[in-house]
Amino acid sequence: MEEQKDNLLAQAREEINAVDRQMAELFCRRFRAAEKVAAYKKSRGLPVLDPKREQEVIERNAALIEDETLRAYYVCYLRSMMALSRQYQHRLLEGERVAYSGVPGAFAAQAAATIFPDAALVPHADFAAAYAAVENGECECAVLPLENSIGGDVTQVMDLAFSGSLYVTGVYELEIEQNLLGVPGAEIADIRKVVSHSQALAQCAPYIHENGWEIEEAVNTAVAAKAVAQAGDKTVAAIATRESAQRYGLNVLASNIGAANANTTRFAVFSRVMRQPQPTDGRFLLFFTVRHQAGALGRAIDAIGETGFNLRALKSRPTKKTNWSYYFFAEGEGNLYDEDGQKMLRDLSKVCESLRVLGSYEKEISLKSVRADIEKQDALEAGIIGRAQK
Repeated sequence: MEEQKDNLLAQAREEINAVDRQMAELFCRRFRAAEKVAAYKKSRGLPVLDPKREQEVIERNAALIEDETLRAYYVCYLRSMMALSRQYQHRLLEGERVAYSGVPGAFAAQAAATIFPDAALVPHADFAAAYAAVENGECECAVLPLENSIGGDVTQVMDLAFSGSLYVTGVYELEIEQNLLGVPGAEIADIRKVVSHSQALAQCAPYIHENGWEIEEAVNTAVAAKAVAQAGDKTVAAIATRESAQRYGLNVLASNIGAANANTTRFAVFSRVMRQPQPTDGRFLLFFTVRHQAGALGRAIDAIGETGFNLRALKSRPTKKTNWSYYFFAEGEGNLYDEDGQKMLRDLSKVCESLRVLGSYEKEISLKSVRADIEKQDALEAGIIGRAQK
């Protein structure tokens, strides 16, 4: 009897050893595939963490396990495997360089750090320099603001996108809190002038007007904070982030001074390569110009609407090529790469002088939710590691 048990144990262990050898091979295959995923994400400026994709994989694969008890363990195994895969992709992407406009502490720096937590963030003097850094290959992607809910479009970025060669691979929303920052010892009563980016000044215009202050534009909010700190003048304040205050040794004299509490900036990730379209894409960005003919713009709008796509926004800007010529920036809802989307693009190309797809993506993503997802994943991984150590 004992000999029989020993044989059963030996057979079971041999079976485990055989499965382990197969799993080792499959593990390597999976991580070689993860290398390709990391390379793809790097080339298109996409973040490593995709919570929706991970949840879909878990639900689909868990359904393959009939035994309910084993299924719970398998879900834990999948989460552990995905955590390891993300760690490996992060390691591969440590050399990724992401451009932004401004200096450390800027809103763009916060957005870039949240979207690409493992990348090297590279500050640039202005939007054009950050955009050019991606075009010439110095950086893999750039995080630049498109629009603020109060101040409106960031026209410099829109013009760069129209005249440049980069694509938008994703759009992210960052809630903005504008603060009045002064040098140590300064009080609100001392302030005579405020310095900040034009968008920030516009967002805080009622507060500035109420206090009767002069204004001075800066390239960036963090640049303004740095300049105020270096000048050491109690009569001059900056409008910027709390992070800028901490970084440059300033005091927060007043918090959240924007015109509305729901102050949000949309940031776009610009990449040299267009993101591969997905069946779930529900947003698109287009540039087009029309001929100087009666009804040309109307026909372009009709081409979008007649295919069933909702036009969320249509904006015009001078092309800067010839006087009184304009390009149009369109944001719409729908998938450009299904049958209706392809028909819409064909119809548009017939009535437009030029047409360019700037980007296609699923939807705008809240950076607050991104941070929450990261914290959730960190907690899950910590729990998995803790259980493994026990």
